[in-house]
Amino acid sequence: MNPSNSPSSSYPSPGSEHPIVVDRLSCDEWHAVAGRELLGRGDASRRPDGRLFVSIDAWQGAVFDQLAAAMLADLPAPVHTVVDEADQDELAAWQRCGFTVARRESGYLVPTDPQRTGLGTVRPPAGVTVLPAGAAQEVPLTELVHAVRAEVEAAAGWHTMPAEILPSLTGYPVVDPARYAVARQGEAYLGLLRLGGPPGRNQPRIGLLAVRADQHRRGIARALLAQVLGEQHRGGRDSVWAEVDQANPAAVALFEGIGARRAATTLELVRG
Repeated sequence: MNPSNSPSSSYPSPGSEHPIVVDRLSCDEWHAVAGRELLGRGDASRRPDGRLFVSIDAWQGAVFDQLAAAMLADLPAPVHTVVDEADQDELAAWQRCGFTVARRESGYLVPTDPQRTGLGTVRPPAGVTVLPAGAAQEVPLTELVHAVRAEVEAAAGWHTMPAEILPSLTGYPVVDPARYAVARQGEAYLGLLRLGGPPGRNQPRIGLLAVRADQHRRGIARALLAQVLGEQHRGGRDSVWAEVDQANPAAVALFEGIGARRAATTLELVRG
């Protein structure tokens, strides 16, 4: 089956009398087969920010290369992928296909115990209140997320953020107040921390920690962390997960300053 109408690709199969055939099964899936044997598969998906990401599962380097060549011929540039920095074989495979490192993101285990984080005595700045998850109003929260995203986009670019926030038909992001702790001064929302639990991970994940640009250096981010981590500690969780762009020294310093331990590093690669 080849619904894209792009031709299948055939290559000699090492150690087999059958050639390797790479076929596009759908708009986002490719298979490499030799005879009736499935040798590898490739997938493509678009993230909410519009970037196209690909992945390949193949044991043999030759099969990986052939799948990648077929996928890249079918897909519009630029194309992105992510790899564990420790997996040098996979990194080398993508680099053979012309991918280069676009950003480096570290995953941290963040302790929740205030005795370890040093956040037990942290309080919000004068006049600022931290609302726990579920207490924020949806409209001003949505406006805050939209404003934060615009500020990040105008500076480093939203692609540098690990957060994925779904857009609505109106162009505004879709938010669930139950996942957000918010810093508020009067009626103004100044900063937020989103906590979620993605599939396959036991720890809750800090999906976004952001403060309005004109409110930086007031201790609002630390107050948000103190509130959320304290709640997690009282709920019996020893740690949460967070991803930090290594090109953001302020964020790295913030998390490492409260005892977060780097547990993994992921590379985002791109081919234009």
